[in-house]
Amino acid sequence: MKSVINCFIPFISEEQVRTTIEKLKGVEEVSKIYLLATGSKTIGTLENCLLLHIDSLYSSATIRAIAEHSDTLFTLLYTKFTTLDFGLFSLQRMIHIAEDTNSGMVYADHYQISGDNQVSAPVIDYQQGSLRDDFDFGSVLFFSSEAFKESVDRMKNNYCSAGLYDLRLKLSQKYSLVHINEYLYSEIEKDTRKSGDKIFDYVDPKNRNIQIEMEEACTEHLKDIGGYLPPVFDKISFDEFNFEYEATVIIPVRNRIRTIREAINSVLNQKTLFRFNLIVIDNHSTDGTSEAIDKFTADKRVIHLIPERNDLGIGGCWNMGVNHQKCGKFVIQLDSDDVYKDENTLTTMVNAFYQQNCAMVVGTYLITNFEMKEIAPGIIDHKEWTSENGRNNALRINGLGAPRAFYTPILRQIKVPNTSYGEDYALGLNFSRHYQIGRVYDVVYFCRRWDDNSDASLDRGKVNRNNLYKDRIRSWELQARIALNNKK
Repeated sequence: MKSVINCFIPFISEEQVRTTIEKLKGVEEVSKIYLLATGSKTIGTLENCLLLHIDSLYSSATIRAIAEHSDTLFTLLYTKFTTLDFGLFSLQRMIHIAEDTNSGMVYADHYQISGDNQVSAPVIDYQQGSLRDDFDFGSVLFFSSEAFKESVDRMKNNYCSAGLYDLRLKLSQKYSLVHINEYLYSEIEKDTRKSGDKIFDYVDPKNRNIQIEMEEACTEHLKDIGGYLPPVFDKISFDEFNFEYEATVIIPVRNRIRTIREAINSVLNQKTLFRFNLIVIDNHSTDGTSEAIDKFTADKRVIHLIPERNDLGIGGCWNMGVNHQKCGKFVIQLDSDDVYKDENTLTTMVNAFYQQNCAMVVGTYLITNFEMKEIAPGIIDHKEWTSENGRNNALRINGLGAPRAFYTPILRQIKVPNTSYGEDYALGLNFSRHYQIGRVYDVVYFCRRWDDNSDASLDRGKVNRNNLYKDRIRSWELQARIALNNKK
């Protein structure tokens, strides 16, 4: 086969790219190798490579420069600064799949090398709702050059950090992005953090400017495909229903003997001018949690429920609590690992409903260790949420914040998905389709990070299943919003 691929490789030093280049030169389908370099770097002793000066790897200017030099059928972009090694005939396989599917881009499962360990790194299928700017394609993006250049022609803005994201969104509007379920290459992996240490990267304050760009690119995409919602919301009348209690805290729990007492005490210590109660849904604990909860039931505000069913996830437990006859007008979340910051949390959250006329309220939390001492990244306030664009940007980010509180009559209508991951995010998207989501930007909640957190250290398979589900939630919500706009 003739040379049909131009390759674009990030360049820091000769040592960094030499092995990758040698391996690419051994593939007859490779035509040119461009080294993407910032500053005043030179190629030095590297032969048969072309230097392409860029401002940053992910800028719009870099994406346009790559398009200008994509004069072959296919364009390969490598997005890491470590060594890349293709498997036997892997590039030929990418060519065949790209041609057979007439796709805009293909990407593949791969291996990650960390020290002497080779670990499988499967990725997931791209779908309409795969709007996360951190969607994991792997580090090798294999484009149809024609689709790449046509999509670049539709890029309107000049981003410093969201150029590649903008390209991907534009590409997805007209072309398929195809996942090859085969392990086609190996890459060196240097980010060896546990899954629980990575989940807050997108809300780290140092990444704020990047997130603003990503939001702008995503909002433009939603407008292009008819999924954008303007800031117009249904009004709520809070005196329409009668409730014995103004507020109810719901704690779903299974086997949290080390933390459940502190969680319950943080609720019972609340000082309010209204009546509130606590419903604990104990999902068949076996470690003494049930007995610990029972010791609190002398306080008539505490309701201890044990489901008759054995098929309930966290969402199913929530449905039990929300539909209990003693559930209050507003329900406020508390995870069994966590605690409220002080005695004013319930008052702050309930007041927000009336002040902002919203069907859901999201607070601000502080990341702490088990002893409730602050740890990085500290305060998680999700200030990227705005009343003007929050419900659109919610389709891009992977979470909405905590604690979450809901107006009970609407929550009873919608129901909580019976899952143990993403159920809260699904509710946020659904609520925000029609109703304002209120925000509290003062810290009202301590989120404790420890080894027994449900997301502390997930294997890649579990991470992928979780991400696939959240992308599915986004797809359903996006389809509903497009249909809603089509009716107007």
